[in-house]
Amino acid sequence: MKLTEIINVLENWAPKEHAEDFDNVGLIIGDFESNINKALITLDTTDEVIDEAINNDCNLIITFHPLIFEPLKAINTEGRVQKLIIKAINNNINIYAIHTNLDNNPKGVNYQICNKLKIKNLNFLIPNELIGKIGMGMYGDLKKSYDEKSFIDYIKSNMKLSFIRHSKFLNKSVKSVAVLGGSGSFAIENAIEKKIDCFITSDLKYHDFFKANNQILLVDIGHYESERFTKELIFNYLKKKIPKFACIIAKTNTNPVNYF
Repeated sequence: MKLTEIINVLENWAPKEHAEDFDNVGLIIGDFESNINKALITLDTTDEVIDEAINNDCNLIITFHPLIFEPLKAINTEGRVQKLIIKAINNNINIYAIHTNLDNNPKGVNYQICNKLKIKNLNFLIPNELIGKIGMGMYGDLKKSYDEKSFIDYIKSNMKLSFIRHSKFLNKSVKSVAVLGGSGSFAIENAIEKKIDCFITSDLKYHDFFKANNQILLVDIGHYESERFTKELIFNYLKKKIPKFACIIAKTNTNPVNYF
């Protein structure tokens, strides 16, 4: 199957123009006219992921996080990203990134989190007014109210988490919830403006927790943890649209954060 055919399917679902301005989505490495044997779906492109692609005869890696995110002045064996570029090219592996264009999709990353937590009556937390019907983050309501500790336990169970960081409990019930997979500190004020009880995201810094300001419960579930179900999302979409296309979900854990 031609790579262009696979890209057309992905971009009909999550158009490149729906990505944020800072992002780098689309074909990162490769030849649009390549014949694709099999695709490996991953969150990140690492040395181990490329090895997994080689071992499984995959000449396409579909990654959520772009391998090339910042300008490169040289491609040599000194830098981590540069080494991976060379390794992919030497092994005839194409790399395609689908990132914030999938974040912004109404059935994308944040919808997945809402589905796991059974959040209903969904709306975009930060709607894209220019394009419409897409946006960053989502919010809605739980079927029932939880006390804060019980809701933390509920998140841990449904998202399969061992650790959670959160702001101080406010001794209030939780019914309305906002989610934003990946780094979401920029949306704290948006959640507060909408009088949301709890905002679930990741990569919150020390001072970000002060922004709760006794108005909202902030919950940091981890960057990788908030997005890890994205692999299944991409896989299921491709199998639905191209049933005979060979693709597999990477088994490599690409989370760079370790817990003791």
